[in-house]
Amino acid sequence: MAFEVESGYVDIGGLRAYRAAPRLTVGAEQASGMLVLPMVTGIGEQVRAWVDQLAAEAGCVALAWDTWHGKSSDDTPFDELRAWNEVLRDDEALDEQTRLLSYLQDELRLERVGVIGWCLGGRFALILGGRHATLANVIAFHPTVTLDAGEEVVNTVERTRQIKAPVFLAYPGKDSIVPWESFSALQTALQSRPVAASIVHLYPEAKHGFSDERRHGEEVNACAYRLSWPQTLAFVRATTVSS
Repeated sequence: MAFEVESGYVDIGGLRAYRAAPRLTVGAEQASGMLVLPMVTGIGEQVRAWVDQLAAEAGCVALAWDTWHGKSSDDTPFDELRAWNEVLRDDEALDEQTRLLSYLQDELRLERVGVIGWCLGGRFALILGGRHATLANVIAFHPTVTLDAGEEVVNTVERTRQIKAPVFLAYPGKDSIVPWESFSALQTALQSRPVAASIVHLYPEAKHGFSDERRHGEEVNACAYRLSWPQTLAFVRATTVSS
């Protein structure tokens, strides 16, 4: 079932975000939501499309964190975005993400809220998952976890081990940014948990960022996306729709 969607930019306590919500039938109450954490692009065209699809096909309120406070790949060169990423602070980013999560859970009073992220957003999704035991799911596409972070950076593997929710992790075997050791450490952390399911996808020939349609000129990336995205939407529905 596909829903009609209302979407656009919103201001939430001084934070700009992009929100999409399904139009429900009369008398129906919205109960589920997803916090969306973009890749280095910020809330570019691709991320907005994913937000809209989550609302339309999973029937949840989808809210995207504005990584670069108004700038994105729509209007900013990638070299500039990558430079900002190099100085992005974990504490500041996590504070903003937690405020958006609180908006979904406390202000909208959504009963089941999950988090999904890509690349840098995938890493933050895992960290938030370890911090917030009430999350309905955690989804991380090719998370940028390199295991060589400095002392002031949150330990993503340790936070992953603390996640209580079901997790969906997708990793490209030809990732030139995230080494195999990182994927192995994340997989071990997930599978060491005594609770909740871990669904781990390995796409041996796909490359970092394979979800982005700008990478789909390479069939290995397009194929990985065709396989993973429908299953992701099904995972969201399965973990956020009440039984």
